[in-house]
Amino acid sequence: MSFTAFKIANKLITGQGAVEQLAGELTRLNITNPLIVTDAALLKSGTVEHVIGQLGERRYGIFGEVQPEPEIAIVEDCTRVYRAGGHDGLIGVGGGSAIDIAKSVAAYADHDGKLEELFGVDLVTRKGPPLIAIPTTAGTGSEVTNVAILSDKAAQLKKGIVSDYMLPDVALVSPLMTLTCPRSVTAASGIDALVHAIEAYLSTNASPITDALAIGAIKLIAKALPKAYAAPANLCAREDMATASLMAGMAFGNAGVGAVHALAYPLGGRFNIAHGVSNALLLPYVMAWNKLACVERFRDIAEAMGTKVADLSDKDAADQAVKAMADICAAVEIPTGLRGFGVPEDAIPAMAEEASGIERLMRNNPRRLNAQDIEKIYRAAY
Repeated sequence: MSFTAFKIANKLITGQGAVEQLAGELTRLNITNPLIVTDAALLKSGTVEHVIGQLGERRYGIFGEVQPEPEIAIVEDCTRVYRAGGHDGLIGVGGGSAIDIAKSVAAYADHDGKLEELFGVDLVTRKGPPLIAIPTTAGTGSEVTNVAILSDKAAQLKKGIVSDYMLPDVALVSPLMTLTCPRSVTAASGIDALVHAIEAYLSTNASPITDALAIGAIKLIAKALPKAYAAPANLCAREDMATASLMAGMAFGNAGVGAVHALAYPLGGRFNIAHGVSNALLLPYVMAWNKLACVERFRDIAEAMGTKVADLSDKDAADQAVKAMADICAAVEIPTGLRGFGVPEDAIPAMAEEASGIERLMRNNPRRLNAQDIEKIYRAAY
């Protein structure tokens, strides 16, 4: 008999006043000396000060060395700071990079062996210190998922730690925390959320619950992302994007993502292209291949993105869905073409081989793709 499991952060608090609930959550989780995991830009912008203001008289520490596409060494550095400071909980403040580092430290802090022993699925053996996630971008969904992705620069690979023990204890999701987000990050993270929703809806592991979340997220993003990009102070658009990112995170955290993410990993691992940007670059090209396998689902996506499909055949509606994806990427000025990011054309065959081997993701894709297919997709996106 088949069954479906659904997992998210243990508690979600959303809305403009979400961060003000931090003190109560720290008390509930018995955190007396948290380590805030963040990056230099958020420290400089004053975004982290709002979090610190909720701590009251508690002791705390700050690790502000998170970088985009974070390397394995950052987890090790942060863990040393966590242990040396006698901390008893973690607060990840930032985009997916900061929250993934915090999740990784939560998994590694009480581990007796090497960090590399945790790479893979379900290799974390016990719950670590309590973790609170406070996203400052609307895109990654890391605050509600059980995975952290790290860069192995020596091997030029992305590696993941996947474990339900890494689901945050609380996610505090406030649109106010995204107001300092640069427009380029708003665009890339917003398309990242769209990719999460679309790939979850097309996943071979989709369920009625993830379908509802994914379609709801697509509808919100199609309307709100261009507004948040054009008018960064539009709090209503920011709130819709924060909600959409959360919904997309819950969808893909359970249904999984597919070929867009698999093809994006070599771009990040080899050429340090930001995850959201690489996803956005590849989205229309991967979906042009996928649509043949599930045109009916593409029709639903086209409709969710605001395209009138009543008089269209399923095939034509699917074509319009792919066009709508390309159009929203263009509207928020996502760069096009791998060539412009310094990706040499002769690297494509090796990237295709690498992507085809990421079975954890490729098995979720509605159309089976081999290395030759993937090479054609990379060349189309070049």
